Amino acid sequence: MIQQELNKPIFRLLGEVADQMQMPCFLIGGYVRDLLLERQTKDIDVVVKGSGVLFAEQVAKRLGKGASLAVFKTFGTAQVKKGDLELEFVGARKESYNLNSRNPQVEEGTIEDDQNRRDFTINALAIGLNSETWGTLSDPFDGRRDLENKVIRTPLDPNITFSDDPLRMLRAIRFASQLGFFIETKTFAAITANKERINIITKERILTELNKIMLSPKPSIGFLLLEKSGLLELILPELNALKGIEQKNGFGHKDNFVHTLKVLDKIATQTDDLWLRWAALLHDVGKARTKQWLDKQGWTFRNHDFVGAKMIPHIFRRMKLPMGEPMKFVRKMVELHMRPIVLSEDVVTDSAVRRLLFDAGNDIDSLMLLCEADITSSNKEKVERFLNNFQTVRQKLKTIEEKDRIRNFQPPISGEEIMQIFSLPPCALVGEIKMAIKDAILDGKIPNERDAAYDFMMQNFKKE
Repeated sequence: MIQQELNKPIFRLLGEVADQMQMPCFLIGGYVRDLLLERQTKDIDVVVKGSGVLFAEQVAKRLGKGASLAVFKTFGTAQVKKGDLELEFVGARKESYNLNSRNPQVEEGTIEDDQNRRDFTINALAIGLNSETWGTLSDPFDGRRDLENKVIRTPLDPNITFSDDPLRMLRAIRFASQLGFFIETKTFAAITANKERINIITKERILTELNKIMLSPKPSIGFLLLEKSGLLELILPELNALKGIEQKNGFGHKDNFVHTLKVLDKIATQTDDLWLRWAALLHDVGKARTKQWLDKQGWTFRNHDFVGAKMIPHIFRRMKLPMGEPMKFVRKMVELHMRPIVLSEDVVTDSAVRRLLFDAGNDIDSLMLLCEADITSSNKEKVERFLNNFQTVRQKLKTIEEKDRIRNFQPPISGEEIMQIFSLPPCALVGEIKMAIKDAILDGKIPNERDAAYDFMMQNFKKE
């Protein structure tokens, strides 16, 4: 596998440059890991003994027309791109850290020093590219064995590794989620012991790792590890608050944290849409604040959809998630996620379907996916009944959309027209007339057409 990959022209070129400059050169890190796992990867990491920037300059020259070079002097790294090819270069180095920063003090080192500083054994694997070391796998920490055994382990003392750079704790959990690997016991214990150190990491870097966990094949793996380690309470306390089952008079509600992860995993089998996955993660986030015991009803979470929707902007702002369309989409999904479920339990009226179409707009298909994923009961008959009812709702949505063109509709008479017809200045009455027309269309009293809307307006509002 390794020799076959090294036959690519780019690796021959790297080897030639390394020999000409008399610099030991290795492929290292994620590229080697994914090569051995037979996973597709684009990013190629190269480490040399000496200046990674000078080496990158020579490679860019050899690649010729179309190659671009970017140098990051602060970090002593460089990037070369040409077409789909992307190469990252760094000089081998030693690192030392101070307590309040994950940014290390760096000095030149050997290839072995560079492997020592890597986060996990599976990322410390290196393949030689010089003629003398061509194709040789350097594996000082048995990383290949850990790949075979699906184990995530730090090369050195994990307490030092995670204290030095706490982001590595999230990276360990992210790799476990992405690859389906296990975090070695000592390594996981060190994550728990050093969890408070996550507070020195920027929200942006934390978010990058969370999004990668979110986009993994089974995201629940990552979130269960975050919860077990204690990191979830520090990063996303609103989700952590959903944990557990409270008993009263012999009755307990379901564990809403466990339910949420089931919904997230189900939606992950249907879509790679990051924001729909975030909506699945946060769809019941209002339940911790609305949980209530009522003697005649038992446990209730009344209005958790509306309470949860109001929490979304605050969560997004704090976590540095984008406050534009992604936040609006997630808030809408959280606010509306009960509506199709209620429709599926009751007689599906045309009016209710029109209003759902109007409120959901172009996001109606995403909302239906979320609602179908939200059915996680262990009762197979109940699940089948709900899903069958959802099919009825979907068909009704399609029929009414084709007939009434409700999705994203605007009332066929504008506010400007209303002011002109009734000789009104901008005022509350203009909005009242517009709302009455909209409600009449959504309730099926009049068709979604201008003439019908005009007649309705003139019959119900006097022109003075």
